[in-house]
Amino acid sequence: MSRSFIGMMAGFALAFAACFGGFVAFVLVAGLGAAGFAVGAWLDGGGSALELREMFERDRR
Repeated sequence: MSRSFIGMMAGFALAFAACFGGFVAFVLVAGLGAAGFAVGAWLDGGGSALELREMFERDRR
């Protein structure tokens, strides 16, 4: 899939959220989309899922 197609699909998702859910749904979709993009880009860059899990795990003593 090309990046322009993925961007277009993200735009459609945001448009539907704004149209049918209002501003709160728009912000929620945009925030979750950005978080998913960041995690995906980090994993594509060589990070591992185990490292990601360890970042959010509480310190055990």
